[in-house]
Amino acid sequence: MKWLGAAFYILHSSFFICSCDDMFEPAEENTKQLDAMVQESNYVYGLLIYGYNRLPYMTTTQTDIATDDAVTNENGNVYRDMATGTWSSENNPLSQWNSCKDGIQYVNLFLKYVNQVDWAPSAASKQQMFIDRLTGEALGLRAIFYYHLLQAHGGYDEDGNLLGVPLLTEPEDGSSDYNQPRASFADCVRQIFADCDKAVELLPAQYVEIDDAENIPQKYRDLGAQLTGYNLVFGNMAKNLVSGKVAAAVKAQTALLAASPAFRSKSGVTSEEAAKICADVLKDVEFDPEGDIWYKNTEKLSSSKNVMPEILWRADWESAGSSQESANFPPSLYGQGRVNPSQNLVNAFPMRNGYPITDSRSQYDPQDPYKDRDPRLDDDVIYNGTVFKSVVIVTGTYATTTENKGHDDNINNPSTSSTRTGYYMKKLLRSDAGASAASGSTSNQPHIYPRIRYTELYLAYAETANDAWGPKADGAGLGLSAYDVIKKIRERGGIGTDENGDYVGDPYLEECAGDQAKMSELIRNERRIELCFENKRFWDLRRWELPINESVMGVQIDKIDEQKDAEPSNLKYTFINVEDRVFDSYQYFGPIPNSELISWSNLLQNKGW
Repeated sequence: MKWLGAAFYILHSSFFICSCDDMFEPAEENTKQLDAMVQESNYVYGLLIYGYNRLPYMTTTQTDIATDDAVTNENGNVYRDMATGTWSSENNPLSQWNSCKDGIQYVNLFLKYVNQVDWAPSAASKQQMFIDRLTGEALGLRAIFYYHLLQAHGGYDEDGNLLGVPLLTEPEDGSSDYNQPRASFADCVRQIFADCDKAVELLPAQYVEIDDAENIPQKYRDLGAQLTGYNLVFGNMAKNLVSGKVAAAVKAQTALLAASPAFRSKSGVTSEEAAKICADVLKDVEFDPEGDIWYKNTEKLSSSKNVMPEILWRADWESAGSSQESANFPPSLYGQGRVNPSQNLVNAFPMRNGYPITDSRSQYDPQDPYKDRDPRLDDDVIYNGTVFKSVVIVTGTYATTTENKGHDDNINNPSTSSTRTGYYMKKLLRSDAGASAASGSTSNQPHIYPRIRYTELYLAYAETANDAWGPKADGAGLGLSAYDVIKKIRERGGIGTDENGDYVGDPYLEECAGDQAKMSELIRNERRIELCFENKRFWDLRRWELPINESVMGVQIDKIDEQKDAEPSNLKYTFINVEDRVFDSYQYFGPIPNSELISWSNLLQNKGW
């Protein structure tokens, strides 16, 4: 639980807490029960900590390998198996049912007792501030759990009703009726919105130290709050807990989901409402000019105290590690090459001039396919000939007999560490971490794992604003249209710039600005590029109702003349089918666990499962 960091200042000692079963059973002789726990704040606070421990965020690339963006070379990987035909209501690695429902039970229990605990017996102002902050955190956590439950399990029943999950705002106990039906999707959304709004009301936007007592909210000053007490509760020591800005972002994520094509007809949320909710999160935010390459900012990664403007909320700062690099570096760098980007994804990156490679104006050269491409391709993907950590990575079939002899990075290498697509993942990896190509020794470096990035929220705003008002209208009063956001993102990534990095224009963007449908396609493609390998694509395809069973393609690169060098003119590029996806249309919506349906007769399954 080190990710809670300094938040443990509330605790005076380590806490003991009983299991869920113990909560519903008569007290055993040595088991402390909830009614007694209110006498000691650390025990009740433990309920909130257990809620934090159920947070459903992934810290490594996982679900992308079940999309058209990537495959994995790891045999037996659950997401690989799922994407190739094993996904069922009894075998669902994406299920959030048990973990998120556990989290909801913990925070509901906490909310029941939070007002009964003496958090700061000697000061009325501190007592109220603690109650407000802890209540806001719990409501924010509950919203997060319900959002992830909706994303993973919301869907239509056989009669066409759009359902969410059972909606519980009170803790369950031994006398509760557990045979609860699924609430409507719209009712779940409204509950998430209500929890987020209340959390925003109770919490500061961010946890920061203030140096002027005049900045203390009046309601606390009226209770006698002093600067030191306010900073103790709402200052730096609470950083990385759920804040007002985090709660507002979760509301925006939920609004985007609800206003998406798969849900919007019955979710109760319009694109206009969703755009305004997204805009509210962004109104006081400055666009980070380096937000697309935050993982390369080694200076700010070096300390947990450094703040990255791009990252709204992150998981624990890891002071030393290389597991991501060990898993994904190519074999020549002593990695396992687990995540292999697809040719489908590579094709999604436009040319530097902004045109898609399928456009005749793009100047794309299929004989030299990586020349003059979107600079983000170099940031995100290792392709044939990439120099990484001073090693030339050769994925072509000629690698074992020429300049990359012995490195075994090529696509035909039978090793389970080599690429299946002709590409390796580069994004998220620190080039100064992992195994050393020279010595084989391990070099650990600090890492952070974002939970919510501002770029994700900008893209959510662009998507919903374009749907609501078209490319260039600012119906939310943000000062930015969908067009403005995409221009910022593309220019930051290097689109429309010359070889010196100077902006020279983006004619394709200007073309899309006059066509709402084309702008929608462009926004979706920008989201695909900007958020690749961050476990977003799986859910995006489903909420957009785009094809989910497209085969994953790769590229085999052969020499035309084995006696000549590997120049572009002497290479042959053959696109190959790497992996077929076995998804059906009903799988736009994930299943309710079969074990739950067997146990509770009032639960209905999503259609098709």
